[in-house]
Amino acid sequence: MSFYESVFIIRQDVSLNDIDKIVDDFTKIIKDNNGTIIKKEYWGLRTLAYKIGNNKKGHYYFLGIDITSNVKEELERKMKLNENIIRFLTIKADSISSEPSPILKNQSTENTPVIDVTINN
Repeated sequence: MSFYESVFIIRQDVSLNDIDKIVDDFTKIIKDNNGTIIKKEYWGLRTLAYKIGNNKKGHYYFLGIDITSNVKEELERKMKLNENIIRFLTIKADSISSEPSPILKNQSTENTPVIDVTINN
């Protein structure tokens, strides 16, 4: 098993409940294949650098996971097929830090509420 960091952007018009369902689907795939979710962060609705389709904003979500390459490929396949996900990137990492990501640190200094952060050691 290897560590991976995955960030995906969900369309701006998707509700928080639907975002939770999308993340739960990915969580189920990971856990059903003996993977571990080390860190899960919702980065909020953020403005995109450029318009993607009709979207000027997107909900950013981060997963720090410990999975096999086959599970990574299955997650990426599901992300490609999900019409609510407009972009995603998964990279291999040496380790997953237990610290909140720099984006969340910046949000907390700006007094922006953080909706969901889960860290499993």
